[in-house]
Amino acid sequence: MDPEQRSGPPPRPGADHRLQLISLAFCVYAGIFLLSHLLSATLSRTYASLAAKEKVFWNLAATRAVFGVQGAAAGLRALTEDSAVTRDRTRGQEAWSWFNVLTATGFFVFENVALHASGAVFRSFDLPLATHHFFALSGFASLVVWDSTGHFLSMVTLLLEMSTPFTCISWMLLKAGYAHTLFWRANQWVMIHSFHCRMVLTYFMWWVFLTHWAEFSAHVALPPRLLLFTGLALLTFVINPIWTHKKTMQLLHPVDWNFGEKSAPPSGAAGGRPAASVKLHAS
Repeated sequence: MDPEQRSGPPPRPGADHRLQLISLAFCVYAGIFLLSHLLSATLSRTYASLAAKEKVFWNLAATRAVFGVQGAAAGLRALTEDSAVTRDRTRGQEAWSWFNVLTATGFFVFENVALHASGAVFRSFDLPLATHHFFALSGFASLVVWDSTGHFLSMVTLLLEMSTPFTCISWMLLKAGYAHTLFWRANQWVMIHSFHCRMVLTYFMWWVFLTHWAEFSAHVALPPRLLLFTGLALLTFVINPIWTHKKTMQLLHPVDWNFGEKSAPPSGAAGGRPAASVKLHAS
């Protein structure tokens, strides 16, 4: 017998294993959020000058940046590696793709809890971000429930998170008063380019979805298909254009549009304090 036929598709993780990995991912990313708070409170003068709501956003940005690295790695692997995920774009699965589906589900559970808890405490609501995270969580949760669905498009979706490390750097440096430096501008250019890449990726996802329409209709349950179609449409025609426009305008006029479009602090100042963003401690 052919070794490839003998090995067959990887076994799907059991319900207990899925729940354990989702819960572990939730705890890991909650831990990263807490670690960001502890390190920033210890090392950063800028962080100490922020309002409570901005501190939450700071730590969420750091947590999203870490997840963005994982998502980018998973997406690039799906696009460049010859695997079952790539060969069968409607039913292909691998052990590594299951790991990323389950950990992404845990992350988006954490993200939604943090987003809505913060919104309730500070009486705020970011509709584009909330919509994005609702469809992200619903989409990945649907893969856990309808577990015969292929993972190719979900892995490419994770590559959309590639912009989050640059968004994190941009916002933190802006709050620290470095929005007029060459490094901030260079990072902003890369971030804007990553948002343009996100748009190209969504067009590619539409091409895959439409050219494999018969296979998706035959092998993918209706709820995941509806979530994919609706979420992809919102991302392509509403959310991505809004965010790309805002990031581009931010390069030209450095403002913190997350909090009432506050102007960036003068270069070398943050929160009315000296520019040094790291406290010096005697050893």
